[in-house]
Amino acid sequence: MRIHRQIRIIGLLLTFIFFGTFIHGLGAGNRLKMETKIYLVPVGNIESWVLEALEKGLRETFNSNVEIFRKMELAQEAFNSERNQYFCPQIMNSFRIFIEPGKQDKVLGIIDEDLYVHGLNFVFGQAELGGHFSLISLSRLRQSFYGLPENKKLFLERTKKEAVHELGHTFGLEHCPDSKCVMHFSNSLMDTDRKSASFCSRCKKLLDKLTKNTD
Repeated sequence: MRIHRQIRIIGLLLTFIFFGTFIHGLGAGNRLKMETKIYLVPVGNIESWVLEALEKGLRETFNSNVEIFRKMELAQEAFNSERNQYFCPQIMNSFRIFIEPGKQDKVLGIIDEDLYVHGLNFVFGQAELGGHFSLISLSRLRQSFYGLPENKKLFLERTKKEAVHELGHTFGLEHCPDSKCVMHFSNSLMDTDRKSASFCSRCKKLLDKLTKNTD
C-alpha cells in the first residue's frame, strides 16, 4: 500500500510540473504577442470617449498593449484652403518627429478633419505598409457630415473598422477582395458599413504569420 501511495504522489507531482510548464509556456506566448505596443496619437482635439473606445477595441483585436499618447498639434501648413482638406502624407510625416516608436510598435493618429491624397477626392485614412505609422480621419465617419442625426454606436463601429484596417496595413496586410473583411478597401462609406471589424480567415492567418516573423 505504501508503494502504491508513493507512486500516486509521484504521479501528482509530475502532473503539477507538466501543467505548470504548460501554463508558463502560454504566458510566454502571450508576452511575445504583447511586445508590440500601439500608440494612439490624437492630432488636434479628439474627444476622450472616442480614444477610450478605440483603446479598448484595438487591445481586444490585436492582443497588444494600447496607449493613448499625448496630443500632437495639427500642422496648419498641411491645410489646403482650395480643397478645405488636410494633406494626409504631410501629417503622416510629422509623426516621425513627434514620436519614436520601438522596432515592433505601431502608431495610429486620429484626426477629426477631412483628409486627401493626390489623385483622390478624400481618404478615410492612410498607412505605411509594413511600417510604423498610420492615420485615420473621423470626419466622414460621422452622420452629421452628411446632414443626418448623429449615431454614436454607428460612429464608433466605423471608427474601429478604419483603425483596424490602417493598422492592418502597418503589420503588412494589403487590401482583401472579401467585402466583409476589415481589410477590404473602402471606396465609400457604404463599403465601410458593409464590412465587419474583423479579419477574414485568410487575412487572420497571414497576420499571425507576419507578426510571428517579427518576434
